[in-house]
Amino acid sequence: MIFKDIVAHFNIEGDFPEYLYEQTFNEVFLDGKLSKNDNDYEIVVKTRQDVIHHMYLKPGEDYPLIILSELPTGLLNGMKFGQNKGEEIPISKL
Repeated sequence: MIFKDIVAHFNIEGDFPEYLYEQTFNEVFLDGKLSKNDNDYEIVVKTRQDVIHHMYLKPGEDYPLIILSELPTGLLNGMKFGQNKGEEIPISKL
């Protein structure tokens, strides 16, 4: 599934960098719970393996999309997506 499918599924408003709309993600996010705070959104879903996945959508920010996964061991994994393709930063590099 691609990002534009997630945006359409949840009726998320806001302008995101064009390259993000074709970025692929696990369809598990479609089963997530959406919350909104001002112009920012968060989708949270817990998988059968007790991994909690967060998708933060922040239109207009330097990093408008952040994926963060909390593993059962407490470790974090994920990626920050910048305004331009190639500006992605793995959470492990922060």
